[in-house]
Amino acid sequence: MSVLEVNGVSIRYMTGDFKDIGLKEYVMRRLRGEYHINEFWADRDVSFKLEKGDMLGIIGSNGAGKSTLLKVISGIMEPTEGWVRREGNVAALLELASGFDGDLTVRENAYLRGAMLGYTRKFMDDTYEQIIEFAELQEFQERPFKQLSSGMKSRLAFSIASLVEPDILILDEVLSVGDGAFRKKSESKMREIIAGGATTILVSHSLQQVREMCTKVLWLDKGNQIAFGEDVLGICDQYIKFLESK
Repeated sequence: MSVLEVNGVSIRYMTGDFKDIGLKEYVMRRLRGEYHINEFWADRDVSFKLEKGDMLGIIGSNGAGKSTLLKVISGIMEPTEGWVRREGNVAALLELASGFDGDLTVRENAYLRGAMLGYTRKFMDDTYEQIIEFAELQEFQERPFKQLSSGMKSRLAFSIASLVEPDILILDEVLSVGDGAFRKKSESKMREIIAGGATTILVSHSLQQVREMCTKVLWLDKGNQIAFGEDVLGICDQYIKFLESK
């Protein structure tokens, strides 16, 4: 049985006049038939299955619907159409640098982020030194978080989040954090988690990462599913030719 199944998933956003008008004007426009609603489909009819230990790379230009699809798969959003079936627990590393308090110290933020991810105080006490060492922030523990560079913030978030041992792991551009040396270390950490049997989904603008790490690939363009399969190199080559032809 597949660990993750996405069946006919479509996600629609609704926009209209309601953001700029008051309730009275809204009612009057509706009565006059002058109220306008715009539909935007971020994803249309996306379907695929993943087995235990698969690593799926999702490729596509900006606006292809990649991040929206991840939110549906992780359970943050409900699809407008279709359904998602998951087996086991899901860990999603999305928007790494969000959810921190700039006025708190690095140490305090580490515990805060751990609590947000459901880690116990004892677990954080036992793993705090490991987190800071992996993030390479030993000298910054008592500094206000807002004084860190964006790369440092992402390194801390990645270090905390990578402690999980999920059945399904979702990564949105998280392997691009930090400098070259840290990227290699983060890739190695992800390989450890994958080797442990986690089914993984990776969104990355680095086709090299997708080619080297993924066993399957999904290509999206403007919300539409162009290709899905195990021929990672072949689909990536098709995607490159598509980009060159634009």
